[in-house]
Amino acid sequence: MHYISTRDPNHRVSLSQAIARGIAPDGGLYVPESFPHSVPRDFADLTELPQIAERLLEPFFAGDPLAAELGAICAEAFDFPVPLVPVPGAPAPLSVLELFHGPTSAFKDVGARFLAACLGRIRRDAGRKLTILVATSGDTGGAVAAAFHNKPWVEVAVLYPKGLVSQRQAQQLACWGGNVRTFAVSGTFDDCQRLVKEAFLDPALAETHELSSANSINIGRLLPQMSYYAKAGLELWRETGRRANFIVPTGNLGNALAAVWARHVGLPLGEIVLATNANATVTDFLRSGEWKPRPSVATLASAMDVGNPSNMERLRALHPDFEELQAQVNASLVDDIEIRATIRRDSHELERIWCPHTATAAKTFRRLLARGARGHWVVVATAHPAKFDEVVEPLIGREVPVPPSLERLLALPRQETELEPTLEALRAQLQGR
Repeated sequence: MHYISTRDPNHRVSLSQAIARGIAPDGGLYVPESFPHSVPRDFADLTELPQIAERLLEPFFAGDPLAAELGAICAEAFDFPVPLVPVPGAPAPLSVLELFHGPTSAFKDVGARFLAACLGRIRRDAGRKLTILVATSGDTGGAVAAAFHNKPWVEVAVLYPKGLVSQRQAQQLACWGGNVRTFAVSGTFDDCQRLVKEAFLDPALAETHELSSANSINIGRLLPQMSYYAKAGLELWRETGRRANFIVPTGNLGNALAAVWARHVGLPLGEIVLATNANATVTDFLRSGEWKPRPSVATLASAMDVGNPSNMERLRALHPDFEELQAQVNASLVDDIEIRATIRRDSHELERIWCPHTATAAKTFRRLLARGARGHWVVVATAHPAKFDEVVEPLIGREVPVPPSLERLLALPRQETELEPTLEALRAQLQGR
């Protein structure tokens, strides 16, 4: 299996090269040169996530030095549960795919731990340290920091928009120290993402640093995220004989793209609906066909505050015809008023506590039912509500229990540096000036 740039199909690299580089030299994103095909019976004897992931990802690792260690990588990365939980009392068949049981209580733990396991093996004999740049709108940075903290072969620079994430998210981003440096950028997530992309193309940084990325622009983050869709889809296929439909909260489109890829290779997923917050770039595009990135706006679902989602480039590479793309995914915009109302309503009616991001999917579920949608639906729960206590607790009228892993991080001292949103400022920090 080779990987090509979304901007130049003649640029071909191995999986290890794609993971190590993060982004192609032309600024494009790496995608598989071709997609394998699977059917549910290929997974007939498998029920656990590490084993399902190994079988699903084998063709994507074919011919790469990492292929022989794929089983160990999956076992190392997927060491926490991703349960599919039924919701009694819902107005239609509904399950929740809980992706927040990892060390930083967010779905980003899945991809970050898998990427760290891969890079640790790729860098085993490297003489030079790798520097990972990660732009985060909330959860990615904490997951990456946790996955790479104290690894001797790597340094991590986390960039987040100052004042635009929750207090507990900010603490998770800045509690590490050691080989992890955290920068509070005076700007939006789009500024952080722009800085990372500019740094990759900067000749001066290329002379002093070997750079890679742990954002969802890195193929090593996306491939493993297909696995929990495979597990959930197979579980419901075996139970009902039908394809379940998925509602995915999305900002930079990485999690949504993983669902699309999982279905594309043959896993039993039905409809895929993207739930966004008030940042309307994706919903407007899927309605009009005009791609118009714009500055992001701050919402309660801060990790989804993205005005120029990187992974749309991969989605359009898979489905370059707009009408075909429209047939593959739908999108629904949920504003802050609806997020609050959904958190309040579902805590009472369904006894489920949502984070603001998951609430966009829960609201979309009810909206789809009102329009006559049928079938079994899965709301993808991307973060634990305890990370957003200042939003959630006043709405539900009680405290949200804090997972032990999150409680430990909240007790650590905070270490961060403020940064102007310029390449010059970032370069000076990385080069120690």
